[in-house]
Amino acid sequence: MLSHDSPEKTFTSCRESDFGSDYTAKDIESREERLKTMKYMLLMSGTKADFDWYMSWPKADLEAHFAFMHSFNKELRESGVLVATGGLGFPDQAKKVTAAKDGNPITDGVFPESKEFLAGYWIVDVESAEEAYRIAARASAAPGNHERGNQSIEVRQVMDSASELNGT
Repeated sequence: MLSHDSPEKTFTSCRESDFGSDYTAKDIESREERLKTMKYMLLMSGTKADFDWYMSWPKADLEAHFAFMHSFNKELRESGVLVATGGLGFPDQAKKVTAAKDGNPITDGVFPESKEFLAGYWIVDVESAEEAYRIAARASAAPGNHERGNQSIEVRQVMDSASELNGT
């Protein structure tokens, strides 16, 4: 075992650090910290009527909504909890895809009779479900036209392994 000391870091490894194949104590601590957190997907959905209503908002309401979302996403990113986020195209742009017997894609048109459509999402890496709920509540209260109340946000844990399904 070789011990490496430098002004930047001290670590013990079984090989020279220059080869990049050894984990430092800091790497291990970082991995352990990541294991203490859980990923959650926050889903913003709406009906076709909701999408139509959204498009009827006054320009000032739309601008306030977009400004909030931009600032909100930036804050989540800078805090280190944001894994991914995205707003999705409108339902009339969606296609359902299945594989044919030969593996080629079969696309089917939009289904306006669908009850709800996914509008956007966030994936956050946080220490608890309660923290994910607080983030979802902030997204729910985004400025804009609230004549129908705040937008509901569905929160679901991202399962990283089969053992999480049965709690082991």
